[in-house]
Amino acid sequence: MGRAASPRPGENQAPTMADVAERAGVSAMTVSRALKEGSRVSKATREKIMAAVNELGYVLDQSAGSLSSRKTGFVAAIVPSINNSNFADTARGITDELESTGLQLLLGYTDYTVEKEERLIEAMLRRRPEGIILTGGAHTDRARRLLESAGIPVVETWELPARPIDQVVGFSNEEAMGLLVKTLARKGYRKFGYIGGTTSRDTRGSQRREGFVRAIEELGLPPGRLVSFGVPPISIEQGGQAVVSMLERWPDTEAVLCVSDLSAFGALMECKRRGMRVPQDIAIAGFGDYEVAAFCHPGITTVNVDCYGIGQEAARRLIQLIRGGEKQRGQEIVLTSYRIVEREST
Repeated sequence: MGRAASPRPGENQAPTMADVAERAGVSAMTVSRALKEGSRVSKATREKIMAAVNELGYVLDQSAGSLSSRKTGFVAAIVPSINNSNFADTARGITDELESTGLQLLLGYTDYTVEKEERLIEAMLRRRPEGIILTGGAHTDRARRLLESAGIPVVETWELPARPIDQVVGFSNEEAMGLLVKTLARKGYRKFGYIGGTTSRDTRGSQRREGFVRAIEELGLPPGRLVSFGVPPISIEQGGQAVVSMLERWPDTEAVLCVSDLSAFGALMECKRRGMRVPQDIAIAGFGDYEVAAFCHPGITTVNVDCYGIGQEAARRLIQLIRGGEKQRGQEIVLTSYRIVEREST
């Protein structure tokens, strides 16, 4: 007989202290004491209780005032960075969509680390948000358990996770970067380089790199020149340093594609400092359609991914689930749009 599918977030009630007590074979009072700092509970008992907590995905409820209605009046959102204009636009889309609902937004940022995301998820779930919006689909195993056990709608954004937790609002970073490569190839460019980060902690950056490599292979072009430089997110300065490294290794590079517009802007400025003409001597393209890409000279060709619209759609789906409850359940993947914005740099 096949194993029953795991319930989706929101289909079951979140695990309670009584569930933890039953799993650990102790009383609810003992569980309560064990979860308080400085309490006198034996090490063996505490370890048994914490094992049950982790297995069940239990989170201590600190919103006692709202227990009767289960309505706390806020939703949570977690983004990688608050000084990145793309994610700021997504947060703005969320807040604008929530404005007429009476729901407030609790915002946290991970600095691109899944470990910090896990801590934020636990801290936010203790306040019992009515729903949560995440950036990306890479999470620790414990974070997944917490979210799957929370009993609230979860929306993952900005990419298409291989194993969605619940709802998804996003696009394929791989396909978007592939489209950029193919767009420039149609203009006659053949020797492509790519600038990205040195680690995989930015999953969207890793997906863009994969999209670049795949598109180069599909087009039958010379193998891409890949430069990994800096821990994500890559800065303007690092973009400049990375293009120097690329040109030292492959001086005949015709077009450089960057993981973001910030690194593309750094590469553009460095090329201009070296007396290189863009795009006559080398073409440069970015990703994200940051404001700097439109107003620098020459303007940077890029990929617009409708950051604001991602936030709006994620909030819209969350609101539907919060208001509709079980009637609105069922996993839904909403594909958001992206498009190539061609400017003078290519």
